[in-house]
Amino acid sequence: MKKQYVVVAALGLAAVAGWQIYQRNSFSNTTIPLQRQTTVAVEVTSVRKDTISEVGVFSGTLLPISQFVVAPKIQGRLQKIFVNIGDAVKRDQLIAVLDDAEYIQQVDQAAAELDVAKANVEENRSSLNLAEKEFERAKALREKKIVSESELDAAEAQYMTAQAKRKVAEAQVAQKEAALQSARVRLDYSQIKASWENGSGIRVVGERFVDEGSMLAANAPIATVIDIHALTAVMHVIERDYPRIKIGQPAVIATDAYPERKFAGTIVRIAPILKEEARQARVEVAIPNRDMLLKPGMFVRVEIEFDRHDNATVVPVSVLTKHNGQQSIFLVDRQTLTAKRVPVTVGIIHGDMAEILNPPVSGLVVTVGQHLLADGGAVTLPAAAMPPEPGKSSDEPVLQKKQS
Repeated sequence: MKKQYVVVAALGLAAVAGWQIYQRNSFSNTTIPLQRQTTVAVEVTSVRKDTISEVGVFSGTLLPISQFVVAPKIQGRLQKIFVNIGDAVKRDQLIAVLDDAEYIQQVDQAAAELDVAKANVEENRSSLNLAEKEFERAKALREKKIVSESELDAAEAQYMTAQAKRKVAEAQVAQKEAALQSARVRLDYSQIKASWENGSGIRVVGERFVDEGSMLAANAPIATVIDIHALTAVMHVIERDYPRIKIGQPAVIATDAYPERKFAGTIVRIAPILKEEARQARVEVAIPNRDMLLKPGMFVRVEIEFDRHDNATVVPVSVLTKHNGQQSIFLVDRQTLTAKRVPVTVGIIHGDMAEILNPPVSGLVVTVGQHLLADGGAVTLPAAAMPPEPGKSSDEPVLQKKQS
């Protein structure tokens, strides 16, 4: 009986072992060969040697290099305005005129008062001469004991009074002259001009705030005058980029108004602080505007080159895949038509191109279909998509992409 149980157990173990061997043989004969025989259709391109740059792109706004408001120094009704938005303005050009009838009257009144003051001076001069002669006569008569001491004192007092009146009259003349000059200045203020010291000799009217007939208070704005022969692009950089910005660093400015043009600029000012609210620092870029194409208020993109590598190994960014946390690419062997996964160290990423620092790579890299590939997998290349042989010259332009 025991022997029967032993035989049954042995047969059971043999059956289990046979089933396991069958499964291993079945997997070995079907799955693995099938995987090896699967071919993936891919697209490829050649690994290139090119120039690649690390470029920071910042948004900003254009401001005029100089701007001021033209305003009257006195109140009055705006009688005439000679400029409008966009008009060119020369230094000391007449911009507007206030109604000056009141100020002309003030000048005439001040001139008349000055004439009266001068007449008083002449009158006091005559009185002084008479008082002086009377005083001299009294002194002579006193020496001869003809007049009393009190009469001499009275003559002297009259002389001193005449001298004082003359000084008062002369002071009044000076006062009236000052009043006349002040009235003339106010009358001149009715002629409103655009004046500045430095900068270009011709500027433009940026804004106009009033029309003829308006009653203006002193310092009420009439128009703004701006200098746009050069502009300032104001941008803000975050803490990460702040140490890489230097005064004198060149910059390239782009705007949607002229999508096919680039404008050169230079960093001229960097704020020494970062605003707490946004952790950003103000940076100003000077931009020559000789053609007067750029205008204040335009939105611009400022491109600053931080680094540049010549003769770098570059591939499209789309070829990069991640495997076990490591960036890698698939290179195609032309002879065996298989793809090999190559872990790589990526350098500058500029737009749709990436620099490969290590290891040195060349040949064909998979651009489409790499997500279906395994290391050593078979690939097929469409005949029309076959790239030129490695080492042959390419007509593709030098890499000049932008990094957002």
